[in-house]
Amino acid sequence: MFTIDAHLDLSMNALEWNRDLTLSVKEINAREEGLTDKPDRGNATVSLPALREASIGMVVATQIARYVAPGNPLPGWHSPEQAWAQTQGQLAWYEAMQEKGEMIQIRDRESLEAHISLWQNGESQEKRPIGYMLSLEGADSIINLSYLEKSYEKGLRALGPAHYGPGRYAQGTDASGPLGPKGRDLLKEMERLNIILDATHLCDESFWEALDHFNGPVWASHNNCRALVNHNRQFSDEQLKELINRGAVIGGALDAWMMVPNWIKGVSMPREMNCDLEKVIDHMDHICQIAGNARHIGIGTDLDGAYGREQSPYDLETIADISRIPGMLEKRGYGEEDIRLVMHGNWLRFLRKAWSV
Repeated sequence: MFTIDAHLDLSMNALEWNRDLTLSVKEINAREEGLTDKPDRGNATVSLPALREASIGMVVATQIARYVAPGNPLPGWHSPEQAWAQTQGQLAWYEAMQEKGEMIQIRDRESLEAHISLWQNGESQEKRPIGYMLSLEGADSIINLSYLEKSYEKGLRALGPAHYGPGRYAQGTDASGPLGPKGRDLLKEMERLNIILDATHLCDESFWEALDHFNGPVWASHNNCRALVNHNRQFSDEQLKELINRGAVIGGALDAWMMVPNWIKGVSMPREMNCDLEKVIDHMDHICQIAGNARHIGIGTDLDGAYGREQSPYDLETIADISRIPGMLEKRGYGEEDIRLVMHGNWLRFLRKAWSV
């Protein structure tokens, strides 16, 4: 089934992990044998061939570069200008993939419809380009608001104001506090440009302030439920209800610590924690019970988002294994139409509405 994955850090993997994503996952992992510079070496799950194997014909693909102020222990860049340069290198990789025929950028209703038609009616799946829509994970690299318009002109269509920790425009996971004037100005400019607000990673206070000040389209590309795994990275039922009221779609994430409670990073292992793909169905179903329907969930795997198989569901070898999700949903009582909504229909409906203005 044609599938949309609303969150993959492809360019980060290509540049910072030095992975040739045109290769198979097996080839990528073989090239990393013996490397220890990253904790997930040899455990990659994502490649462009694996996306095609699962009929993942479209992804929301990130640019990501954090600015860290003095005293911030998180990894990142020491100036917004350096962070901007990093995102531009990531953009150059996407453009190189497009030149090679591996990917194609989707930035409006016309290009979206053309790409869907290609995947439904075009040549053999092995040759079809993966459609990518640019999203910025954390706004730190936006040096000033004029750079947001520069990014829009290059295809940026969604933005999460914060990532982990304190940000220049909002506060993210494990941080606290409001947006403040700079964050509100960012939202105003996003609204003018019709850039989607990705609420993922916003701390609670920034989340509520953002939704109070932003009147454009809102989604959560990769987020699970606090009721099932109690951590500030997850959304509370109250937050989920507000997102549903705003017409948002929430993508189920496959980072193991977000799927099962009591995970200890760097210690826990997926099988011993009984973390399998069924657990993300639990989170998706929880959102459906709140909404009363299946119109607000989708796929947003975040696979290879600075982790690999050691922190993914134990029954997932590569991203191609998410093609088993429709069968899992069917066993839970979801009908064919609802399953299509989850795998691609909800994201398509959201984008068609957002891009109809």
